[in-house]
Amino acid sequence: MNAPARLGMYGAGLVLAFGATFTIAGALAPDDAAASWSHGDRADHGDPSSGMATPSQTAQRAEEVDVTGVTIARSGLTMGPIAAPAATGETGSLSFQILDRVGEPLTEFETAHGKDLHLITVRADGSQYRHVHPGLDRTTGTWSLPWSWDSAGSYRAYADFVTADGTAVTLSRMVDVAGTLEPQPAAAVSKRDTVDGFDVTITGELAAGGASDLSVEVTRDGDPVTDLEPYLGAFGHLVALRQGDLAYMHVHAHGDEPQPGDVAGPEVAFTAETPTVGRYLLYLDFQVDGQVHTAQFVLDAIASTDTAVATEEPVGTDGPEDTDGDAEHDEH
Repeated sequence: MNAPARLGMYGAGLVLAFGATFTIAGALAPDDAAASWSHGDRADHGDPSSGMATPSQTAQRAEEVDVTGVTIARSGLTMGPIAAPAATGETGSLSFQILDRVGEPLTEFETAHGKDLHLITVRADGSQYRHVHPGLDRTTGTWSLPWSWDSAGSYRAYADFVTADGTAVTLSRMVDVAGTLEPQPAAAVSKRDTVDGFDVTITGELAAGGASDLSVEVTRDGDPVTDLEPYLGAFGHLVALRQGDLAYMHVHAHGDEPQPGDVAGPEVAFTAETPTVGRYLLYLDFQVDGQVHTAQFVLDAIASTDTAVATEEPVGTDGPEDTDGDAEHDEH
């Protein structure tokens, strides 16, 4: 039996707070609402004898963990406008193109995790998560699939793909869906979920500013599930989303890629990278008997030892300095 496959996917955290049920009629969140990472001033202005990290060192540590999925443009590519049903109760298709620097649609992609492109949609409060795989019209460069919305709200749609030259990219756009909105934001940490008769538990702690080991266990009626099947090149596929800016985190499954017919369980191990203290929403896709199920969790990233030191005010200063400037990383 092979171990779980290495899998890199990313995630984006959320939550817009809505006070009451109301009707959405227009745009709720512009595409540029999510701020890109700020690199900040790299100069050392602290007291070297204090043994404490300066604010600029703190920013540098945070930016070393790549954050993706918060912009429509990256690596010279742009996610074009999304055409989709405008309201709940409507049926149609969802479609878009990936455009190059001069606005021409890409028509060639490299297969990653069994698919040429992964499309993830999630509402701004963290609910209504979907992970699907549209088809590509290579004549027009248009990705599309049949579509309808179950609930109103502002959604972020992520296109996760690898270009023909091997560049891994995650782009996203906001989509507004009219209708009566009933927000369902994550209210507390949740390490267990029950879905389709399966009980799924996640263990481990998220440490801000670095990599953290997590383990997911799947049981049914109190018995361990040992027939997890390969799904997208792994025995489990985990996406992590940061609350507040819709950023897509690194999550990697441990082990070698499974082969057809291999099974595993009840545990699947992952490594997740979380750049900041705060709340993260996690979504686990796993497959049993040919059916894909999705379990959801909520974890808080705590301050690691390095992060705790870095947040202390350096001796001899009047407080943290403001930093500015931004940049993006081009790799997953």
